[in-house]
Amino acid sequence: MMKFAVLLLAASVLAAPAVAGPEIDAPAPAFSAMTASGKSISLADFKGKPVVLEWTNDGCPFVKKHYETGNMQETQTAAKEAGMVWISVISSAPGKQGHADPTRANQLTVERGAKPDFVILDESGEVGRAYDAKTTPHMFLIDADGVLRYDGAIDDQPSANHATVDGASNYVLLAINSVKNGEPVTLKRTKPYGCSVKYGS
Repeated sequence: MMKFAVLLLAASVLAAPAVAGPEIDAPAPAFSAMTASGKSISLADFKGKPVVLEWTNDGCPFVKKHYETGNMQETQTAAKEAGMVWISVISSAPGKQGHADPTRANQLTVERGAKPDFVILDESGEVGRAYDAKTTPHMFLIDADGVLRYDGAIDDQPSANHATVDGASNYVLLAINSVKNGEPVTLKRTKPYGCSVKYGS
C-alpha cells in the first residue's frame, strides 16, 4: 500500500504542468514596476507603441559580449529609431550576481553607453517570472497593440565569445524590422541563451 502511494505521488509530480511562458501572438503579460529613476511604469503606459524587453545582468559574460562589442546598443538604437520603447529589466535578487540599486543601475547605463528608455529593478522577480525570463539576455518584442510577437535569444550565436557577434543573425533586429514595416514576425520564438536569471527564493 505504501509503495502504491509513493508511486501515485511520483506520478502526480511528473504530471504537474510546468510553468508556461507567455503565449506568442497573444496579449503580453501586464506588469507594473519601479524604474531606476524612481518612476513607476506599467506596460499599459505604452499602449500604441511597440516595446522591447531585455533581461540583463552586467556580471554575465554573455551580456558583456553584447555590450562590450556595441551590439546591444546598436539594437537599442534601431528599436528607438523605429519608434519603439526599450525597457531593460534587472531581475537579480539582492546578494545575487547582477543585482543593482538605483544608483548602480544608472551608473551602468552611463558606463555601458546603453540606450534604454527605462531600466526596471525587479528584485522580487515578479516581472521576470511573468515572462518566464530564463537567461540574460532574454528578449521580448511586444507590438503596439500589446501583443507578444517575439520571445527568445538576441541572435543565433549562443557563445560568450565577442568574435561571434560578427556575422550573427540578430533575431531581435529581424523582429523589429517586421513590426516596423507592418509585416508578420516569421521567427517568433527561439531558445534564449546566456546566464540564468538570478532570481531569489
